[in-house]
Amino acid sequence: MADAREGAGRRAGPVFRVLGALDITADADLAPLPPGRHQIVLSALLIEANRVVRIDQLIDAIWYDDPPATARTQVQICVSGLRQHLAPLGDDVAIVTRAPGYLLRVPRELVDAHLFTDLVGEADGLARTGHRSAAADRIGGALDLWRGAALTGTSSRVLQARAAQLDEKRLNAVEALADLELQLDRHHHVIDSHGALVDEHPLRERLRGQLMLALYRAGRQADALRVYRDGRELLVEQLGLEPGEELRKLERAILAGDPALRPEAPAPVAAPRPAPSPVDEPPAEIPDLRPPDLPDFTAREDLAAAVAEALARPGAVTILTGKPGVGKTSLAVYAAHHAGPRSFPDGHLYADLGGTRTEAVTAIDVLDGFLRALGVPGEAIPDGLEARVHAYRRLVKGRDLLVVLDDAADDAQVAALLPHAAAGAALVTTRTRLTAQPRATVIEVEVMTADQSLRLLSAVIGDERVAAEPAAADALIRLVGGLPLALRVVAARLAARPHWSLAWMRERLADERRRLDELAHGSLMVRASLALSYDGLEPGARRLLRLLSGVDAVTFPIWVGAALLELDLFGAADLLEVLVDVQLLEIAAPDLNGSPRYKFHEIIRLFAREQLELNESAQSRAEEFARVGDGWLALAREAHRRIYGGDYTTVIGRIPALCPPPTYTAQVLTDPLRWLEAERANLCAVVAQAARTGAHELAWSLALALVALFETRCYYEDWERTHALALEAVRAAGDRRGDAALLCSIGSLHLSRSRFDEAEAAITPALAGFLELGDVAGIALARRNLGLLHQLRREDEAALGQYRQALAGFEQTGDPIGQAHILSQQAQIALRGDAYEEAAGLLHRALGLSQGVGNRRVEVQVRYRLSGLMLSQGRHADAEDLLNGLLELVRATGDVVGQGRILHRLGVLSAELGRIPEARRLLREALALQQQVYDRRGVGEIRAALAKLAVDLGEPDPALL
Repeated sequence: MADAREGAGRRAGPVFRVLGALDITADADLAPLPPGRHQIVLSALLIEANRVVRIDQLIDAIWYDDPPATARTQVQICVSGLRQHLAPLGDDVAIVTRAPGYLLRVPRELVDAHLFTDLVGEADGLARTGHRSAAADRIGGALDLWRGAALTGTSSRVLQARAAQLDEKRLNAVEALADLELQLDRHHHVIDSHGALVDEHPLRERLRGQLMLALYRAGRQADALRVYRDGRELLVEQLGLEPGEELRKLERAILAGDPALRPEAPAPVAAPRPAPSPVDEPPAEIPDLRPPDLPDFTAREDLAAAVAEALARPGAVTILTGKPGVGKTSLAVYAAHHAGPRSFPDGHLYADLGGTRTEAVTAIDVLDGFLRALGVPGEAIPDGLEARVHAYRRLVKGRDLLVVLDDAADDAQVAALLPHAAAGAALVTTRTRLTAQPRATVIEVEVMTADQSLRLLSAVIGDERVAAEPAAADALIRLVGGLPLALRVVAARLAARPHWSLAWMRERLADERRRLDELAHGSLMVRASLALSYDGLEPGARRLLRLLSGVDAVTFPIWVGAALLELDLFGAADLLEVLVDVQLLEIAAPDLNGSPRYKFHEIIRLFAREQLELNESAQSRAEEFARVGDGWLALAREAHRRIYGGDYTTVIGRIPALCPPPTYTAQVLTDPLRWLEAERANLCAVVAQAARTGAHELAWSLALALVALFETRCYYEDWERTHALALEAVRAAGDRRGDAALLCSIGSLHLSRSRFDEAEAAITPALAGFLELGDVAGIALARRNLGLLHQLRREDEAALGQYRQALAGFEQTGDPIGQAHILSQQAQIALRGDAYEEAAGLLHRALGLSQGVGNRRVEVQVRYRLSGLMLSQGRHADAEDLLNGLLELVRATGDVVGQGRILHRLGVLSAELGRIPEARRLLREALALQQQVYDRRGVGEIRAALAKLAVDLGEPDPALL
């Protein structure tokens, strides 16, 4: 960083300054920057320097929620003027057009906000390596860049919110500097700086704790306790809260004269530390994605100890490599539960990367699961691999957690998933050598020795049987070559048949595979061992194993086995348990109704598929897959019905020929979204397999049925992937209705992601296709989507025209939810034009329709808009009652976004009624929720509301509240 700053050459320090009032300091002859829009646009570009800022973001920054029709043109004029204004600064400063907006290209060291961030980052690195004095100097230099509150004087509500974030970072840096000063025994510096700061930010407990500790070390115990009492009185009076545990602990330590408070103590009591800023560092949960522990893990203590030793080093990457079936996954799972001295208190992440499958799992999908496990809501998960990697590594930085990546395909797959800055460790299993991790510890997992194999055999079948036939036991171990998977299969057969002698098992092996000695290495040994168990099955179990392998699912509920063999649930369950007994299937997590689910070991799946191709015709395989696919389609469609109250707002495709038993359906769909979430991987896999095998009707019908999940839980990648695969299949088959239905749904996806041009490119041909087919339901859906597109573009007349035609279509098809959606959107346009009576009529009609079919989700949305109408009409009491009722509903369903919006509106309402303490409490609670889901616009609006409260009360620095 120092080199970069020296390379600036002709300029001393930043040229662009936003840490205070906006200012440009340069040797070049620059005219004064015009006030107003030019300054707002430049400020927005500077804060996001070297990143694209969308035009709609610039419009929001200038006009907030009331832009003129010429807003885009005016922004373009501002940018053109700024380009001319900045031209004297040279080629290294330029505003570049980059879709969908503009990018200010500028060296980071020329922008004070980015130089501040870099200096603080350098300080953090110095502190972690023990260079505290240099770290303190670096933070001091960063703080010297500030000339007042960020962007002082800006009139933009959007920029005020961003400025508040910068001001928060400034305070965090002040606190970090104080921590370093206290560690360096410079408590007098802290006393000098913190007296005024605590007065300005009386509710900031970390500042107060640092001042208390500094005063105590200066021999001013009474003053330290007075600072605590003042803070406690303020907290109780304003918030009705006691100080946090860390502050109370510090007070007790001061009263007791705890020696740990002295700077020379090895572990001083630290001042309270804040949680990371939710905007920049979302609150992370303690995840545990580990598979269940292995109760019969045995005979590999040496390897387990080697793994534990490797994992003991913070930041370690340990790679387990070896041939298929050698026990890498078992060792990794055992190590995740028994990591020696490391307990990894901050959690465990686990992912099966599917390196041995036809298509490995993508890093972007694994990161989706990791981020959700770490507490990031679906709405907040960023798009794109790079953004997810950045969010993931920021969340795990400094955390003592273990990341297990099982069955890795190659270095590229692993690279994005390693938490480079973590204090924990990573454990990777692979059958290929990974060479891109030069500092990793590589442990070769070899076949078992004769002694280890004997111990494993004894653990499974009992010491007595092994001791009774030692020669036969030795022969069996030699025949399977010490491969753990093969030995476990053989041992399981012996355990299931206590009347078999080991000698008889040895003879069976020798007789059934005459060339077994030649197959002492590689996968053929595994195949031979599996064939022994397979051949010992009854015909029904053998066929079930084969047919299950032909379904690309991760786990199987019992009904899948029943559908494949056309049996009842109990008959299928008995055969599945037979397969478990011989370890050809494994028990997975239980189904939602408590019944077992099953899964394959991948090597066994490959073996079973070989048998499938040998024993089943292509037509038979297609028919059996169709039965299973229809079962999942029937369940997914029923889940959609329960969510929406019927087959509403969707296009109905293939009619399933098979449905799982009604009792099972009723049990697992008591919470339909929960079932969709639990079955997501299987449902997506079935869509992909149907598309690949030409079952195009099943592919597009199931893909559409899953949109209820994809949209609600923000699984946008699944939405896009399933629809792209199904679209390719329907076009190959010439299915025009499926083509139109998928394009219409893809348009909804793009609208959800604010990709308006892409949405239009999908919806327009979808409408044309439905019109050609005369499909009334499809036409209504496409027109609804086009109307929403126009509305989002603020083309209200065009939107209303589409909505009127869509409403007629939904009325014709008897779709009340489609009608409610249209009426609610029309009401929103009416509200924007202050047509309150018209909006009220539309919303009450929408409410009646949603209540008529019991759709609570749509009902909540309509009632929220009714509350906005009530506020516009001055009906504060009615709005408050309605909002409080809605808050209970969304809390019960775990709708974080809904809670944040309702609390925000309640806070604004309380402020208007003069209930200031209550308004602050509600707004702060809403702020925390909006920060949790990364709703930057919502965060800005709430901070603006809090700032207005502070200004009205004459409080200092309202932007920091």
